[in-house]
Amino acid sequence: MSVLVLCLAVSAALCLGVGFVLQQNAARHAPLGDFLSLRLLLDLMRVPRWLAGTGFMVCGMALGALALGQGELSQVEPLLATNLLFALALSRRQTRQPLGRQGWAGLALLAGGVSAFIVAGQPRGGSAVTDPLRHWLIIGAMISGALVLTAFAKRSRLSAGPALLALAAGMLYGVQDALTRVSGQRLSSGGWAALFTGWQPYTVFALGVTGLVLVQSAFETAPLRMSLPALTAAQPLAGIACGVGFLGDQLRTDAGALAWEAAGLAGIVVGIVLLGLHPAMPPGTAARGPDRVGVGV
Repeated sequence: MSVLVLCLAVSAALCLGVGFVLQQNAARHAPLGDFLSLRLLLDLMRVPRWLAGTGFMVCGMALGALALGQGELSQVEPLLATNLLFALALSRRQTRQPLGRQGWAGLALLAGGVSAFIVAGQPRGGSAVTDPLRHWLIIGAMISGALVLTAFAKRSRLSAGPALLALAAGMLYGVQDALTRVSGQRLSSGGWAALFTGWQPYTVFALGVTGLVLVQSAFETAPLRMSLPALTAAQPLAGIACGVGFLGDQLRTDAGALAWEAAGLAGIVVGIVLLGLHPAMPPGTAARGPDRVGVGV
Protein backbone atom coordinates (compact mmCIF):
# COMPACT_ATOMS: atom_id res chain seq x y z
CA MET A 1 0.00 0.00 0.00
CA SER A 2 1.33 3.42 -0.92
CA VAL A 3 1.75 6.20 1.64
CA LEU A 4 -0.62 8.35 -0.43
CA VAL A 5 -3.47 5.82 -0.17
CA LEU A 6 -2.84 5.46 3.57
CA CYS A 7 -2.90 9.23 4.15
CA LEU A 8 -6.00 9.74 2.02
CA ALA A 9 -7.93 6.91 3.66
CA VAL A 10 -7.02 7.92 7.22
CA SER A 11 -7.85 11.56 6.46
CA ALA A 12 -11.20 10.41 5.08
CA ALA A 13 -11.82 8.40 8.26
CA LEU A 14 -11.02 11.45 10.40
CA CYS A 15 -13.52 13.62 8.51
CA LEU A 16 -16.19 10.92 8.62
CA GLY A 17 -15.76 10.34 12.36
CA VAL A 18 -16.05 14.04 13.19
CA GLY A 19 -18.96 14.41 10.79
CA PHE A 20 -20.93 11.54 12.34
CA VAL A 21 -20.61 12.97 15.85
CA LEU A 22 -21.72 16.46 14.79
CA GLN A 23 -24.62 15.05 12.78
CA GLN A 24 -25.86 12.93 15.67
CA ASN A 25 -25.61 15.85 18.08
CA ALA A 26 -28.05 17.71 15.84
CA ALA A 27 -30.22 14.82 14.62
CA ARG A 28 -31.14 13.66 18.13
CA HIS A 29 -33.20 16.87 18.48
CA ALA A 30 -35.11 16.35 15.22
CA PRO A 31 -38.87 15.67 15.27
CA LEU A 32 -39.60 11.95 15.32
CA GLY A 33 -42.40 12.55 12.84
CA ASP A 34 -39.69 12.92 10.18
CA PHE A 35 -38.43 9.36 10.75
CA LEU A 36 -37.31 7.78 7.43
CA SER A 37 -38.50 10.82 5.49
CA LEU A 38 -36.72 13.32 3.27
CA ARG A 39 -38.33 15.98 5.50
CA LEU A 40 -35.76 14.99 8.10
CA LEU A 41 -32.95 16.27 5.87
CA LEU A 42 -34.87 19.47 5.13
CA ASP A 43 -35.34 20.12 8.86
CA LEU A 44 -31.70 19.36 9.65
CA MET A 45 -30.46 21.70 6.93
CA ARG A 46 -31.51 24.56 9.20
CA VAL A 47 -29.11 23.42 11.93
CA PRO A 48 -25.54 24.81 11.67
CA ARG A 49 -24.04 21.89 13.62
CA TRP A 50 -25.60 19.37 11.23
CA LEU A 51 -24.42 21.33 8.21
CA ALA A 52 -20.89 21.35 9.64
CA GLY A 53 -21.09 17.60 10.20
CA THR A 54 -22.35 17.07 6.68
CA GLY A 55 -19.49 19.19 5.37
CA PHE A 56 -17.00 16.95 7.17
CA MET A 57 -18.81 13.90 5.82
CA VAL A 58 -18.67 15.18 2.23
CA CYS A 59 -14.95 15.91 2.64
CA GLY A 60 -14.47 12.39 3.99
CA MET A 61 -16.32 10.90 1.04
CA ALA A 62 -14.27 12.96 -1.41
CA LEU A 63 -11.00 11.89 0.22
CA GLY A 64 -12.25 8.30 0.26
CA ALA A 65 -13.01 8.53 -3.47
CA LEU A 66 -9.46 9.77 -4.09
CA ALA A 67 -8.10 6.88 -2.02
CA LEU A 68 -10.24 4.43 -4.02
CA GLY A 69 -8.83 5.91 -7.21
CA GLN A 70 -5.28 5.17 -6.05
CA GLY A 71 -5.77 1.88 -4.20
CA GLU A 72 -7.93 -1.21 -4.08
CA LEU A 73 -11.34 -1.25 -2.41
CA SER A 74 -10.22 -4.09 -0.13
CA GLN A 75 -7.33 -1.90 1.05
CA VAL A 76 -9.25 1.30 1.60
CA GLU A 77 -12.42 -0.03 3.27
CA PRO A 78 -10.73 -1.38 6.45
CA LEU A 79 -8.91 1.94 6.87
CA LEU A 80 -12.17 3.88 6.55
CA ALA A 81 -13.50 1.82 9.48
CA THR A 82 -11.08 3.68 11.73
CA ASN A 83 -13.48 6.65 11.60
CA LEU A 84 -14.80 5.30 14.89
CA LEU A 85 -11.48 6.14 16.55
CA PHE A 86 -11.85 9.79 15.59
CA ALA A 87 -15.52 9.81 16.58
CA LEU A 88 -14.55 8.47 19.99
CA ALA A 89 -11.77 11.05 20.35
CA LEU A 90 -14.22 13.90 19.72
CA SER A 91 -16.84 12.32 21.96
CA ARG A 92 -14.32 11.96 24.79
CA ARG A 93 -13.59 15.66 24.49
CA GLN A 94 -17.30 16.36 24.90
CA THR A 95 -18.05 13.86 27.69
CA ARG A 96 -14.61 13.88 29.41
CA GLN A 97 -14.81 10.11 29.91
CA PRO A 98 -11.50 8.21 30.33
CA LEU A 99 -10.64 5.61 27.71
CA GLY A 100 -10.30 2.77 30.21
CA ARG A 101 -9.77 -0.93 29.50
CA GLN A 102 -12.71 -1.16 27.13
CA GLY A 103 -11.50 1.76 25.03
CA TRP A 104 -7.92 0.56 24.84
CA ALA A 105 -9.02 -3.00 24.03
CA GLY A 106 -11.32 -1.75 21.26
CA LEU A 107 -8.59 0.49 19.88
CA ALA A 108 -6.07 -2.37 19.85
CA LEU A 109 -8.52 -4.79 18.22
CA LEU A 110 -9.58 -2.32 15.54
CA ALA A 111 -6.06 -1.21 14.67
CA GLY A 112 -4.70 -4.76 14.91
CA GLY A 113 -7.55 -6.16 12.84
CA VAL A 114 -7.03 -3.62 10.05
CA SER A 115 -3.28 -4.34 10.03
CA ALA A 116 -3.76 -8.12 10.10
CA PHE A 117 -6.26 -8.11 7.23
CA ILE A 118 -4.16 -5.87 4.98
CA VAL A 119 -0.83 -7.60 5.74
CA ALA A 120 -2.24 -11.14 5.44
CA GLY A 121 -4.54 -10.51 2.49
CA GLN A 122 -2.17 -8.25 0.54
CA PRO A 123 -5.08 -6.80 -1.50
CA ARG A 124 -4.16 -6.15 -5.11
CA GLY A 125 -5.97 -5.27 -8.27
CA GLY A 126 -7.02 -7.66 -10.96
CA SER A 127 -9.31 -7.86 -13.94
CA ALA A 128 -12.82 -6.66 -13.17
CA VAL A 129 -15.58 -9.18 -13.77
CA THR A 130 -17.27 -8.40 -17.08
CA ASP A 131 -20.36 -10.55 -16.52
CA PRO A 132 -23.16 -8.03 -15.75
CA LEU A 133 -25.23 -10.75 -14.07
CA ARG A 134 -22.61 -11.09 -11.33
CA HIS A 135 -22.56 -7.34 -10.79
CA TRP A 136 -26.31 -7.16 -10.41
CA LEU A 137 -26.54 -10.25 -8.22
CA ILE A 138 -24.12 -8.78 -5.68
CA ILE A 139 -25.50 -5.25 -5.85
CA GLY A 140 -29.07 -6.57 -5.76
CA ALA A 141 -28.31 -8.75 -2.74
CA MET A 142 -26.86 -5.76 -0.85
CA ILE A 143 -29.75 -3.44 -1.69
CA SER A 144 -32.35 -6.13 -0.96
CA GLY A 145 -30.72 -6.82 2.39
CA ALA A 146 -30.80 -3.11 3.20
CA LEU A 147 -34.51 -2.94 2.30
CA VAL A 148 -35.32 -5.91 4.54
CA LEU A 149 -33.39 -4.39 7.45
CA THR A 150 -35.18 -1.06 6.96
CA ALA A 151 -38.58 -2.79 6.96
CA PHE A 152 -37.77 -4.49 10.27
CA ALA A 153 -36.42 -1.22 11.66
CA LYS A 154 -39.75 0.54 11.02
CA ARG A 155 -41.43 -2.01 13.29
CA SER A 156 -38.93 -1.57 16.14
CA ARG A 157 -38.11 2.13 15.85
CA LEU A 158 -36.89 2.71 19.41
CA SER A 159 -35.43 -0.71 20.23
CA ALA A 160 -33.37 -2.51 17.58
CA GLY A 161 -34.39 -0.06 14.87
CA PRO A 162 -31.38 2.28 14.99
CA ALA A 163 -28.88 -0.58 14.70
CA LEU A 164 -30.83 -2.13 11.82
CA LEU A 165 -30.98 1.19 9.98
CA ALA A 166 -27.24 1.67 10.49
CA LEU A 167 -26.56 -1.83 9.14
CA ALA A 168 -28.71 -1.05 6.10
CA ALA A 169 -26.91 2.26 5.52
CA GLY A 170 -23.53 0.57 5.88
CA MET A 171 -24.45 -1.97 3.20
CA LEU A 172 -25.55 0.82 0.86
CA TYR A 173 -22.39 2.82 1.54
CA GLY A 174 -20.26 -0.24 0.76
CA VAL A 175 -21.96 -0.54 -2.64
CA GLN A 176 -21.61 3.22 -3.10
CA ASP A 177 -17.84 2.97 -2.52
CA ALA A 178 -17.57 0.21 -5.12
CA LEU A 179 -19.52 2.21 -7.71
CA THR A 180 -17.51 5.33 -6.85
CA ARG A 181 -14.40 3.44 -7.86
CA VAL A 182 -16.05 2.30 -11.11
CA SER A 183 -17.10 5.91 -11.81
CA GLY A 184 -13.54 7.08 -11.27
CA GLN A 185 -12.26 4.48 -13.70
CA ARG A 186 -14.80 5.58 -16.34
CA LEU A 187 -13.76 9.22 -15.85
CA SER A 188 -10.07 8.37 -16.20
CA SER A 189 -10.53 6.26 -19.32
CA GLY A 190 -13.21 8.18 -21.20
CA GLY A 191 -13.57 11.61 -19.63
CA TRP A 192 -16.71 13.32 -18.44
CA ALA A 193 -18.79 12.05 -21.33
CA ALA A 194 -18.07 8.43 -20.42
CA LEU A 195 -18.81 9.16 -16.77
CA PHE A 196 -22.23 10.75 -17.24
CA THR A 197 -23.41 8.32 -19.90
CA GLY A 198 -23.07 5.45 -17.43
CA TRP A 199 -25.57 4.56 -14.71
CA GLN A 200 -23.00 4.40 -11.92
CA PRO A 201 -22.75 8.10 -10.88
CA TYR A 202 -26.53 8.42 -10.64
CA THR A 203 -26.71 5.26 -8.54
CA VAL A 204 -23.92 6.62 -6.32
CA PHE A 205 -26.00 9.76 -5.72
CA ALA A 206 -29.20 7.80 -5.03
CA LEU A 207 -27.42 5.47 -2.61
CA GLY A 208 -25.81 8.43 -0.86
CA VAL A 209 -29.12 10.24 -0.29
CA THR A 210 -30.87 7.04 0.81
CA GLY A 211 -28.04 6.14 3.16
CA LEU A 212 -28.07 9.65 4.61
CA VAL A 213 -31.79 9.41 5.41
CA LEU A 214 -31.26 6.01 7.07
CA VAL A 215 -28.29 7.22 9.12
CA GLN A 216 -29.97 10.43 10.29
CA SER A 217 -33.11 8.47 11.22
CA ALA A 218 -30.94 6.16 13.31
CA PHE A 219 -29.16 9.14 14.88
CA GLU A 220 -32.41 10.89 15.82
CA THR A 221 -33.90 7.88 17.62
CA ALA A 222 -30.98 6.57 19.70
CA PRO A 223 -27.54 7.34 21.13
CA LEU A 224 -24.57 7.16 18.79
CA ARG A 225 -23.38 3.96 20.48
CA MET A 226 -26.47 2.15 19.20
CA SER A 227 -25.97 3.03 15.54
CA LEU A 228 -22.39 3.98 14.64
CA PRO A 229 -20.83 0.55 15.42
CA ALA A 230 -23.26 -1.19 13.07
CA LEU A 231 -22.66 1.39 10.33
CA THR A 232 -18.89 1.24 10.71
CA ALA A 233 -18.82 -2.57 10.68
CA ALA A 234 -21.21 -3.10 7.75
CA GLN A 235 -19.62 -0.66 5.30
CA PRO A 236 -16.16 -2.28 4.99
CA LEU A 237 -17.61 -5.80 4.88
CA ALA A 238 -20.01 -4.82 2.07
CA GLY A 239 -17.26 -2.93 0.25
CA ILE A 240 -14.83 -5.85 0.43
CA ALA A 241 -17.56 -8.19 -0.83
CA CYS A 242 -18.11 -5.91 -3.83
CA GLY A 243 -14.39 -5.47 -4.42
CA VAL A 244 -13.69 -9.20 -4.48
CA GLY A 245 -17.06 -10.08 -6.02
CA PHE A 246 -17.01 -7.99 -9.19
CA LEU A 247 -14.24 -5.36 -9.16
CA GLY A 248 -11.43 -7.87 -9.46
CA ASP A 249 -9.73 -7.27 -6.10
CA GLN A 250 -7.57 -10.24 -5.19
CA LEU A 251 -6.62 -11.52 -1.75
CA ARG A 252 -4.24 -14.28 -0.76
CA THR A 253 -6.16 -17.53 -0.45
CA ASP A 254 -3.73 -19.97 1.19
CA ALA A 255 -4.90 -21.43 4.51
CA GLY A 256 -2.67 -19.27 6.70
CA ALA A 257 -3.61 -16.06 4.93
CA LEU A 258 -7.32 -16.85 5.05
CA ALA A 259 -7.09 -17.54 8.77
CA TRP A 260 -5.39 -14.20 9.43
CA GLU A 261 -7.81 -12.37 7.14
CA ALA A 262 -10.77 -13.84 9.02
CA ALA A 263 -9.13 -13.02 12.35
CA GLY A 264 -8.46 -9.47 11.15
CA LEU A 265 -12.08 -8.93 10.09
CA ALA A 266 -13.30 -10.39 13.38
CA GLY A 267 -10.94 -8.07 15.27
CA ILE A 268 -12.26 -5.08 13.31
CA VAL A 269 -15.87 -5.94 14.14
CA VAL A 270 -15.24 -6.65 17.84
CA GLY A 271 -13.10 -3.53 18.18
CA ILE A 272 -15.82 -1.45 16.56
CA VAL A 273 -18.43 -2.84 18.96
CA LEU A 274 -16.25 -2.15 22.03
CA LEU A 275 -15.49 1.39 20.93
CA GLY A 276 -19.06 2.06 19.88
CA LEU A 277 -20.41 0.98 23.26
CA HIS A 278 -17.85 3.04 25.17
CA PRO A 279 -19.37 5.44 27.74
CA ALA A 280 -17.62 8.33 26.00
CA MET A 281 -19.97 8.03 23.05
CA PRO A 282 -22.66 10.74 23.27
CA PRO A 283 -25.83 9.61 25.07
CA GLY A 284 -29.21 10.18 23.54
CA THR A 285 -31.72 12.62 24.86
CA ALA A 286 -34.08 11.76 27.64
CA ALA A 287 -37.45 10.26 26.87
CA ARG A 288 -38.94 11.95 23.86
CA GLY A 289 -42.42 11.75 22.54
CA PRO A 290 -43.23 11.10 18.91
CA ASP A 291 -45.02 14.44 18.72
CA ARG A 292 -41.90 16.40 19.58
CA VAL A 293 -41.34 19.25 17.16
CA GLY A 294 -38.51 21.61 16.42
CA VAL A 295 -34.82 21.01 15.90
CA GLY A 296 -32.18 22.02 18.37
CA VAL A 297 -28.95 23.71 17.46
